[in-house]
Amino acid sequence: MSVWKKIRYRLEWFGLNYLYFVIPLLPRKGAHFLSRALGSVAFHADRRGRSTAIKNLTLIFGEEKSESEIRTIARDSYRSFAQTVVDQFWSRRLTHDTYETYCEIVLDDPEAVEKARETGAIWVTPHYSNFEWIALVMGFRDYKFTIVAQNFKNPSLTGIYKKNREVTGHEVIPQRGAIMRLLKNLKRGGHAAFLTDLTIKPSKAATLIDCFGKKTCVTAIHAELMKRTGLTVIPGICIPRPDGTYLLRGFEALKFGPDDNEQTIAQACWNIFEPHIRENPAPWLWMYKHWRYLPAGEAENYPDYARQHDGFDAIQARVAERQS
Repeated sequence: MSVWKKIRYRLEWFGLNYLYFVIPLLPRKGAHFLSRALGSVAFHADRRGRSTAIKNLTLIFGEEKSESEIRTIARDSYRSFAQTVVDQFWSRRLTHDTYETYCEIVLDDPEAVEKARETGAIWVTPHYSNFEWIALVMGFRDYKFTIVAQNFKNPSLTGIYKKNREVTGHEVIPQRGAIMRLLKNLKRGGHAAFLTDLTIKPSKAATLIDCFGKKTCVTAIHAELMKRTGLTVIPGICIPRPDGTYLLRGFEALKFGPDDNEQTIAQACWNIFEPHIRENPAPWLWMYKHWRYLPAGEAENYPDYARQHDGFDAIQARVAERQS
C-alpha cells in the first residue's frame, strides 16, 4: 500500500469517527436538515452519479415526466441517500423505548411475523430510503438477523459500520463463505436479511429479474436459501416522511413451492417493491448503475453505460430455457 493511500485511509477513518460521535448530538430536526443539505451538495458535485441518475430516470419515466421533474427526483434521491447515511450515525440516539417515536410500524401479515420468532425467516427489502433502520428496529423487537455486507476498500471503515449495524444484536458477515453460514443459522431457527436489488456480476450466485421492464442481474443467494430451507419470506420497505420520521411497512409473507427456482423467487420479491418505488421514486438509488448488462439487440432500450457480457447472456439463456 502506498504512503498516500495509508494517509487517505487514516483521514477517512478520522472523518467517519468524527461523524460517529458528532451527528448523534444533533436534534432530530437538525439531522434531517443536515441530510437534505448534504444531499443537495452531493447532487451538484457528483457529476458522474448525477448523469447516471438522470439517464436512469429518463429511461423509466421519460414519457410521463418532464426534464425538470426528473432532475428534481434525481436531486431528492441524493437527499434520501444522504439521510440514510446521516441516520446510520444518528441511530445511536435510538433505544428500545424511543424508536417508535421515529418509526411507525404497519404489518400486513402480523401472524407471519410473530410465527417467525419460532421458525426463523428470510427478510427482504430494496435499497429504498432508510433500509438500514429496518434491521435496526427489528433488532429492538428481538429479531436477530444475519446480514451479508460488502466490505469497504478501506478496512478501518468496515469496522465502524459493522459496530453500528450490530448494536441491536445482529451479526454482520462478509460475502466470502456467506451462504454456508447463513444456511446453518437458518436451520437453527435464525433469521437472514437481504437487499434483493443488489446488482452483481453474472455468476452462479446471480439471476435475472425484470426491473421496470429492463433485465438486470441480481443476487440469487436469498432465493437459494429459500429453496433449501422452505422458510417464509417476509418483504418490507421503509417509507420516508417529510418530518424525518419513517413508516416501516411489512407486506404479506411469501411462500414458494418445489416448482419455483431462483429466478421466479427473486422476481416475486422484486414485484412486491416495484409499484411502491414507481409511485414514489425518489428514495431509490437512481444514481446507481442498475442496468449494467445489455441484452443482445436491445441497445435502444437500455442506458448507454450498459454493456454486453457473455455471462449475462448465459444466465438469460438459462432463464429462457426454464420458462419455455
